Amino acid sequence: MKKIFVLLFVFLIFSCEPEIRNTHLVGSVFGTSYSVIYDSEIDYQKQFDSLFYVINRSMSTYQVNSDISKLNRNEATLIDDHFIKVFEASKEIHNATNGAFDPTIGAVVNAWDFGPEEKIANLDSLKIDSLMVFVGFDKVERVKNNISKPKGAFIDFNAIAKGYGVDVIAEFLENQKIENFLVEIGGEIRVKGLNVDKGSPWKVGVEQPHFDGTRSLLKAIALKDASMATSGTYRKFKVDEKGNRYAHIIDTKTGYPSKTNLLSISVIADNCMVADAYATAFKAMGIEKVKTFLKIHSELRVFLIFENDKKEFETLSLNGFPED
Repeated sequence: MKKIFVLLFVFLIFSCEPEIRNTHLVGSVFGTSYSVIYDSEIDYQKQFDSLFYVINRSMSTYQVNSDISKLNRNEATLIDDHFIKVFEASKEIHNATNGAFDPTIGAVVNAWDFGPEEKIANLDSLKIDSLMVFVGFDKVERVKNNISKPKGAFIDFNAIAKGYGVDVIAEFLENQKIENFLVEIGGEIRVKGLNVDKGSPWKVGVEQPHFDGTRSLLKAIALKDASMATSGTYRKFKVDEKGNRYAHIIDTKTGYPSKTNLLSISVIADNCMVADAYATAFKAMGIEKVKTFLKIHSELRVFLIFENDKKEFETLSLNGFPED
């Protein structure tokens, strides 16, 4: 599932210290790009690529021989520790959001032509109902390294795996005793310490929504020792005959694309896996449910961009989301 890209701004300045301490590595992974900036001269590109390879082999629905693809074909396979960590986090967030976050909605996502598999031609209510029979992460269980699920269930961790990948790279850097870094995959970010080349906190940006595919920055914030993920509805949507936009997030209760005035949700959390999953869940929940949810989840800081009744953009900062 594609997410919108958070604009990443690492501002370069001149200083009295000519030495550049940061190493900046970039590449492609998970169908998008990654950027890692860290305070060390050591090149960890091979280690990063090895970690990405293992995660893809475990959870990529785009790879036919990954563990998750085998499970979705009902082939017996043992899952690894990466899969277990994402599975357990998904269970927790699925329960906390009353099913708004549900990795088994994948078959319906595919049917609507929003996923990795082929869409269903002439999709109608009967076909949707037949797919919804297998939706429900509560129907999927884990016993040690084994997963049991209904044969028709399709598991898709794309709404959380990108954030998990960020955490894996960040934890690798921490294990190398690196205290200052920024890890970004497809707009999902985790930072620690400072940007040592600038001598100040890491600066990250949130995009202004544009339906025509153009990009511009709405706001930039300082982020320290935290993660941020952003999910939006303004890049991938369907429009009905009345001009209503429907997001690529499928309602886990109905099986239909969500009609929502929420355009962008940015979530700050301790780790990127959690921020990633909640950014997706909140899109399906809507503004009022998100506001209620956050009253008992003060650990999450959230920034919403939405359309009001006049089709004007408004913003809402919750739980102390940073200002510019």
